[in-house]
Amino acid sequence: MRDIYFVLSPSLLLLDLAGPADAFRLAGQLGGEFRLHYVGASAEVGTSLGLPLGGLAPLPDALPEGAVVVATGATRSIDAYATPEARRIVRWLAGQRGGAGLRWVGICSGSLLLAEAGLFDGRACTSHHTLLGRLRELAPAARVQENRVFVSDGPCHSSAGITAGIDLALHLIAELADPAVAREVARHMVVYFRRSPQDPELSPWLAWRNHLHPALHKAQDLICADPVRDWPLDELAGKVHVSARHLSRLFRDQAGISAHDYHRALRLALADQWRSAGLSKEKAALSAGFSSARQMSRAAAAHD
Repeated sequence: MRDIYFVLSPSLLLLDLAGPADAFRLAGQLGGEFRLHYVGASAEVGTSLGLPLGGLAPLPDALPEGAVVVATGATRSIDAYATPEARRIVRWLAGQRGGAGLRWVGICSGSLLLAEAGLFDGRACTSHHTLLGRLRELAPAARVQENRVFVSDGPCHSSAGITAGIDLALHLIAELADPAVAREVARHMVVYFRRSPQDPELSPWLAWRNHLHPALHKAQDLICADPVRDWPLDELAGKVHVSARHLSRLFRDQAGISAHDYHRALRLALADQWRSAGLSKEKAALSAGFSSARQMSRAAAAHD
């Protein structure tokens, strides 16, 4: 079970909490093992909508190994973070730096709290575009990134404004649970997997899913569930109750990739996973469904 601690700051920007927290909640229902905690320097905080949130647990003296700490943002953060409650949160964050296997997440202006606690030193990070100057001042040893939806660097993660926190939550769910769980959460929430042009391409397990067509999603789910096997287009189309010609059109028009290229991308990703696990190139290729390492190399060249 992975513990997720949402640290609620004064003048909480409500969507900074509600979006990522709901993503993790749904992930827990769909197979991810997450336990959510809501903590703060006081038992109640005001919010951006004027609706106070109460019943918060106190900041814990210690965090369990592998916990994820999410610092949520605030409205009028320059004033909110000058309050005694925010000062206490910064001191608490700094005091937890040595915890085993902890991950740090800043949503919007919440990144400023992590920066001030020294958690981004030597790491890449980001925040809302209007806050990047303050982020640089608070974390001169960090590498502040512009024009990013979110940034991940080792145990440190940060997002741009508001709804970007959902994108970062989906990324973490894929990493901490399973890409299939993250994909189902995104479909349930009807959100896209978004990246800025400077970010690396999405994992093939998550990419090409920014559509709402149920038959195509089902076809992609079938391939994802067993990428090693061959998937003739006729057979795949029959399983989702459309014609092969129509399924080919759906892949092209809705996903922006052919069924063959989609399947190939998954096999290449699977081969990379086997290589990372220590298999030789030949064994990794065979384990991913290729007939040989040479065929895998040709597939990789065609994919590039």
